[in-house]
Amino acid sequence: MPEQVTIRPVREDDLPLLRTLTQDPRATGEFEQYGWYAPRLFQRDWEDNGLIGADGGNLMVVRGDEVLGAVSWRRRHTAPASHCWVLGIGLFPRARGHGYGTQAHRLLVDYLFAHTTVHRIEAATETGNIAEHKALERAGFSREGVLRGTRWRGGSWRDEVLYSILRTDPSADPR
Repeated sequence: MPEQVTIRPVREDDLPLLRTLTQDPRATGEFEQYGWYAPRLFQRDWEDNGLIGADGGNLMVVRGDEVLGAVSWRRRHTAPASHCWVLGIGLFPRARGHGYGTQAHRLLVDYLFAHTTVHRIEAATETGNIAEHKALERAGFSREGVLRGTRWRGGSWRDEVLYSILRTDPSADPR
């Protein structure tokens, strides 16, 4: 069992880490390198709302005082009167392969089900990202299918696998 991780709100001194995690090719990993974009994005949103708002947010993944990465969620409307959350995660290379991603997904699911009325949480990852497939499944997500040609990265369209967890799923019960 890996050491326990926690999630916490983003602090201002975390902003450079978020930029590195989302834009530096040495940190993003093979499946999350989308090029350079909006260098002040996190700064502006942190000043506005601390990176937690009605339509989504970001939290840091930590083990003790060590920042391992970040998780995020954003609103996706599913009908005029309903929505689900779509999750994202990024871990620094040193934190990958230790089970921290599974824990972080689980913590964010528990947090969102405890503090919002949403019934469905989704996550998607490229078909080749087997480590993320396993992390989502270990966190209680169900594989729903392949979405063809939905992600533009590295000069070509990529397929992704869609996962979900529902508030009523047995795996959604907080541990």
